[in-house]
Parts: sequence; C-alpha cells; structure tokens
Amino acid sequence: MEEQIYIITMLVSNKPSVTSRVTGLFSGRGYNMESICGAPTHDPEISRITIKTKATPETFIEIQAQLNRLIDVVKLRDMTLDEKAVKREMALISVVATPERQKELIDLVADSGAKTISEAEDSLIFEITGAEEEINALIDQLRPYGIKKVARSGILALYRELEVE
Repeated sequence: MEEQIYIITMLVSNKPSVTSRVTGLFSGRGYNMESICGAPTHDPEISRITIKTKATPETFIEIQAQLNRLIDVVKLRDMTLDEKAVKREMALISVVATPERQKELIDLVADSGAKTISEAEDSLIFEITGAEEEINALIDQLRPYGIKKVARSGILALYRELEVE
C-alpha cells in the first residue's frame, strides 16, 4: 500500500527523556519522521509534540498504538485530515540580494505575507508563517534569486475550538 503524510499531535509529561523515548520509538521500529516540534504548553507540567510522518495506513495505526503505550503520553490526536485543525509552519529564508535587487525582493515577499527580518549588504532573511504549501510556494519564488539557507520549524497543529457566533 502507498505511503502518505500523517500529522500527529500529542500532549506528554514535560519531563526529561520523553522526547527521546518518542524519537527512539520511531527509529527503533524504522518509522519515518519528516519533522518533530515540541515545547511546553500553558501548563508547565505538559508539553505538546507534533510529528509529521510518512507511512502506509497500516503502519500509521501501528505508530499511534505504540505512541499511546508510552507512559508519558497523556493524549494523542491524528490531525491529518481534521477540518477543525489549524496547521502552520514557520520558515526563515536567506536569499542572495545585491543592493540593487533588495527592494525588488522585499516587494516580492510582501505579497506572500512574509516579513523581512534581516538586511545585509549581500543578502536578506525573510520570515514566513503559514501552511506548508505557502512556504513551499515562497521558496519556489525565491529560488531563481539564489537561496543561501532555509530553516523550517516543522508543522505545528492545534484543534480549533468551537467558534462563538
């Protein structure tokens, strides 16, 4: 069966070695991890870990079962196709920019919602937050100018609460 992308978010105990056990589970069983993001929540006792993985549907069911067996996993949620999920990523993109081209590049990225966060004599660094597709589109736009470096956060996801009418 063909592999596809899945997004898992989980609440875990905010203790040393929890992230290590999660990543160890993936590496020990040969599961693929595209990205992982983790940080404490508003509750200092709890952290949120978001993982993007590529797997077959059968393997993904196995991944969820294995993660749920870890003692420090409080709650696990599949956010892959959930319409109620807000999914975002952040990227920093360093681009070659001669002084003559800097204004052109700054105008170009402004249309994408990106911000210019650093201007040097021969380069610019842009910050963009959005869906993975938006970030990929900006990278594609900037590629002809000469990308020096890219740093991406990996995906973050939260369940959207009921909206107030």
